[in-house]
Amino acid sequence: MCGVPWHSVDSYIARLIASGHKVAVCDQVEDARLARGLVRREVVRVVSRGTLTDPASLDARDNLYIACLLPAEGGVGAAYIDLSTGDFRVSEAHGERAWEQVSLQIATLRPKEVLQPVGADAASRLTPAPDAGIVFNTLDSWVFGRDAAYRTMTDQMGTRSLEGFGCQTMELAVRAGGALLHHLRGTQRSELTHIHRVTPFDTADHMVLDAATLRTLEVTRSLSGGGRGGSLLAVLDRTVTPMGARRLQSWLLEPLRDPQRIETRLDAVGELAIETVRRDELRSLMKGIRDIERLLGRVTLGSANARDLLALRESLAPLPQIAALTSQLSSFLLSGRTGPLASADTAGPPGSIDTLEDLHQLLSRAIDDDPAMTLHDGGMIRAGYDAELDDLRSISRDGKSYIATMEARERERSGIASLKVRYNRVFGYYIEVSRSSLGLVPPDYERRQTLVGAERFVTPELKQYEEKVLTAQEKIQDLEFTLFCDVREAVGRSAVRLKGAADRIASLDALASLAEVSVARGYTRPLVSDGTRTCVVAGRHPVVEALNQEERFVPNDLEFGGDGEARILIVTGPNMGGKSTYLRQIALLTLMAQAGSFVPAERARIGIVDRIFSRIGASDNLAGGQSTFMVEMQETANILHNATDLSLILLDEVGRGTSTFDGLSLAWAIVEYLHDTPGLGARVLFATHYHELTELSLTMSGIRNLTVSVKESGQDVVFLRRIVEGAADRSYGIQVARLAGLPRPVIERAREVLANLETNEFGRDGMPKLARHGNPGAPARPGQMTLFGSAEDPTVTEVAGEIRDLNTETLTPLEALGILDRLKRRLSS
Repeated sequence: MCGVPWHSVDSYIARLIASGHKVAVCDQVEDARLARGLVRREVVRVVSRGTLTDPASLDARDNLYIACLLPAEGGVGAAYIDLSTGDFRVSEAHGERAWEQVSLQIATLRPKEVLQPVGADAASRLTPAPDAGIVFNTLDSWVFGRDAAYRTMTDQMGTRSLEGFGCQTMELAVRAGGALLHHLRGTQRSELTHIHRVTPFDTADHMVLDAATLRTLEVTRSLSGGGRGGSLLAVLDRTVTPMGARRLQSWLLEPLRDPQRIETRLDAVGELAIETVRRDELRSLMKGIRDIERLLGRVTLGSANARDLLALRESLAPLPQIAALTSQLSSFLLSGRTGPLASADTAGPPGSIDTLEDLHQLLSRAIDDDPAMTLHDGGMIRAGYDAELDDLRSISRDGKSYIATMEARERERSGIASLKVRYNRVFGYYIEVSRSSLGLVPPDYERRQTLVGAERFVTPELKQYEEKVLTAQEKIQDLEFTLFCDVREAVGRSAVRLKGAADRIASLDALASLAEVSVARGYTRPLVSDGTRTCVVAGRHPVVEALNQEERFVPNDLEFGGDGEARILIVTGPNMGGKSTYLRQIALLTLMAQAGSFVPAERARIGIVDRIFSRIGASDNLAGGQSTFMVEMQETANILHNATDLSLILLDEVGRGTSTFDGLSLAWAIVEYLHDTPGLGARVLFATHYHELTELSLTMSGIRNLTVSVKESGQDVVFLRRIVEGAADRSYGIQVARLAGLPRPVIERAREVLANLETNEFGRDGMPKLARHGNPGAPARPGQMTLFGSAEDPTVTEVAGEIRDLNTETLTPLEALGILDRLKRRLSS
């Protein structure tokens, strides 16, 4: 236990929480003036990693969730609550992949604390291993009881059942949710009235993005440094409110799968993009809105001070103007509950915003414009709000003038010119009359003290005033605190309406941000459909384009996945040519379109994707004893087991972590599996330096080759970064190494070794003579070594000539198969 300065308690709590501790906050719970003996103290709240609500300890643009997991036979129940905003979600999963589904939710919501029953070990079941920043704690098993949890949930929602929330039959989810609410009620010593709605977390409604995909695509965090800078979110986030920033992030983490909902969101973005003046007005008005959700959370938790209510008052002020502006935008006046500003928290049209003018008037009348920081220093309540408080303040402020006025009045009433009103610490306030004037003393004077030359008296008015003066400041503080608590409770009773307004402002801000970026960066509206065909004309990588202002981004096209079209694209080309950028670009455009954003392209048609899988980059898990290649194979296995016909798969250099022939064999088999497996008709972008994979397109109709074009000039290479049809035959790795600054002798020797390898110089033991120097027979520009034999083999040369002479435009499929079979037999003989 320890004591800390009250004015800096929040900073101490934040430091303790960051060190992995829980903090129990104790405070006096009775009036020290009325206490007998020691003043009674109690624990008023318990703060942990997942229950921080102090604004200084939170990222205003990010949610902070606490999770509760209930493992059970054949399934898992899960609940997630952001205590600072009141967002509450539940889910449950069954079967062999139950923990995988929960792991995806953990990757999306990124809770800082996870609760579980005593004896459970959720950390070992989550894949991949949870982030080191997550703290796992336990709850007694009895709080997960079905009946108790159900009662806790219905009490919190204020309903008799949970049918209206869509989770009536989700027993494991309800048990996890009830246990989490029980824990938060106990630790926060609050009824949590800002949590009044629970939403089933159904991944079937959204595109699924696992932890590896979020990381490699840099959706919300960049790979370099782990901050927002350099991420897709950083490019798209031009929101002006914390609520809007969190809403935009949630849209990117949970892109939609329903074309109608996507189109509705795109309609709103499109209209705001066109309505430049109204958009600017809306954004200007919203800049004055503070974090209503978290202010409400502090109100209902009883930790809000007068400055919080002042911030809330200022946030409510522009709502009538915002409501008037949105009423003029057609896309916000939809009749269905799927509108861009639709909310279950408020009644009325989906596009309407509750202006809360009655609450704003209350706060305007009650809260002072410059209130004190703490609740017991006074100065919180505006003058004129309460007559008794004004009277006390007047007494405290105008004491001397009041005494002078009374003295003058009493002299006039009594006719005693020498009458004086005085004060001392022993007798308090009194009226002093000289002995010569005692005959003029009014009958209502009460003798208090006799002196040698005078008498001292009091009157009922003076005694009453004395009591007021002596206790005025104390009474002012007590009365102000009482009045403030009454106002704060009135705000809490409007929690549903405040949540509804905050929800709609958040969506409006996020939509306006997307419109602002679309106009500034020249994005266009995508066409999103239920089909699997994806077609992009002059697409650009949104982040690379934004960061590399000095160099014009080279746009590229893409078309695959439709009926009769290839759905697996093998992308070859040199290092630094832009293969990885191209893969990420297509994935980000797909994600943006389904999130309801315009995209950086001249035209884009996006077939709905249920999940993006990304196997890009090298990483290891040394603590878990897993090499880079093992991690690569595990991520690839996850893709092959879980991809569907609607998935988008990015594979970059799969197989490069082991020997050449092992890696090539695996890559070849993986592409064949993706092509041939029934029910696995995913769209695939496969970037590789294994040029042999391009030969798959000769025998598999669903595969097409793309390459990155380059321009050579002697030993120099210019990367054109243009994706074209065809296959590369070289990787230009040595040229890239030269550009990176490797010593010249290393570069020259590498060229000799490469020449030895590619001209198939073998010793008697069958191994390449890598040590040979200065091979005069090496060609100036050797070709890539092939998997199927030397390019100088006469048979290979003849077969290559025949293939070149074929007129593929007139060949029938049957003739092509016959020729292919004949050439294959010649090569095998």
